[in-house]
Amino acid sequence: MKREKCPTRKRMGLWTLLEGLLLLANALAILNEDRFLAPKGWSFNEVSGGARAKSLKGQLIGLIYATQYLRVPLIILNAIIILVKLVSG
Repeated sequence: MKREKCPTRKRMGLWTLLEGLLLLANALAILNEDRFLAPKGWSFNEVSGGARAKSLKGQLIGLIYATQYLRVPLIILNAIIILVKLVSG
């Protein structure tokens, strides 16, 4: 028996993957240290320097702070994605 492809089923392409990564970067960029990160023990001061910075927790905290510094490029990328979605439908 042949399996017919469903015409409404879409595959995840490179564009969808990039959109998902942009959404993840947006989520990391809006985390507030005072309200969310510090009460849970995820502040940058706790892991800066020493062996803690090389742990997985230290690497994740570094990733969060890196995305917070890249807010302006994220805003530009979001605007580009919105414009492409508006034009392409």
